[in-house]
Amino acid sequence: QVHLAESGGGSVQAGESLRLSCTASGLTFDSYAVGWFRQAPGKEREFVAAINWNGSKIVYADSVKGRFTISRDNDKNMGWLQMNVLKSEDTAVYYCAADHGPGVPANDIYDYWGQGTQVTVSS
Repeated sequence: QVHLAESGGGSVQAGESLRLSCTASGLTFDSYAVGWFRQAPGKEREFVAAINWNGSKIVYADSVKGRFTISRDNDKNMGWLQMNVLKSEDTAVYYCAADHGPGVPANDIYDYWGQGTQVTVSS
């Protein structure tokens, strides 16, 4: 059974940082791209960042480019989203997702999803 678990969310002030973690189990992790998405209240889920199976391809949404960094460690079956210079508009539930294959999808076609972790940024 595949399971993705996010952690590291919380409440911070604008300008501060958070690091989200995604721990995967039940899948051959290095066969999957890892993506991060977020959903703010009253809004649709949106793409944040994605990294391919070996980290050679990375894609960011324009809104987080230069502030967020995605990474992964296949030996640990983990992925991370380092979020710096957080803004109030980054407030959302953040989800990690896994997609089987060599690509780096920037849409929500991912095969597996975590339950999400809340990030709240106060201005």
